Amino acid sequence: MSPLTAGPATGRIHSWDLSTGVDGPGTRFVLFLSGCPLRCLYCANPDTWHLRDGRGATVDEVMAEIDKYRPFLTTTGGGVTLTGGEPLLQPAFTGAVLRRCKEAGLHTALDTSGFPGARATGELLTDTDLVLLDIKSFDPAAYRGLTGGDLAPTLTFATRLNRLGVPMWIRYVLVPGWTDDLTAVDGLAEFVAGLDTVDRVDVLPFHKLGAAKYEALGIPFPLKDTPTPDAGLTRQVCERFRARGKAAY
Repeated sequence: MSPLTAGPATGRIHSWDLSTGVDGPGTRFVLFLSGCPLRCLYCANPDTWHLRDGRGATVDEVMAEIDKYRPFLTTTGGGVTLTGGEPLLQPAFTGAVLRRCKEAGLHTALDTSGFPGARATGELLTDTDLVLLDIKSFDPAAYRGLTGGDLAPTLTFATRLNRLGVPMWIRYVLVPGWTDDLTAVDGLAEFVAGLDTVDRVDVLPFHKLGAAKYEALGIPFPLKDTPTPDAGLTRQVCERFRARGKAAY
């Protein structure tokens, strides 16, 4: 038996949900893990920031829930996506869930900022069919202002994934005044163009759907006065990636 499947590995989870088309191919069982080292100004899930905010769950409990939907997931060409929060904040638990999903014949996806990418073991990445890599900005100063963290670890992780042949979808949240600088977008597009395993880029317009969570938690929403980007700007950013050979949506 694999070390990852032996024993009742326990993690802290927030919730789970089903989604189609946005968290990987097909219909996905999306597991939200608790805890995140970044504090993105546009975060839609502030209720997942702290490990203490989640509840304990074993890998067996998670797999029992996933198993309820397994026929539906496989029929639609879907699978399981681990997100958060930041799943690599709990690498042993994340790795154990991914291993069990692979053993069950399910497609696996990891949604991560890449900031704690050094925590991802080779075994964990072997059990990951797709990484949804959130690159928040390509400007180091903007990245730090937007997230409180450093850009370099994410780029290092992306390069590592490419070297290992792990398929990636890049996610880029378009935030007016923060990530709409076209020079920085061009820099990111050039970087992504050099990653052979990037299958697509998802340009995600900033939204305020999580604002009610901030209010419920008594936390000010930092971008409450920031407008959502218009469709023209979103198309313009997508074209920067397409011009360099990457599908962008």
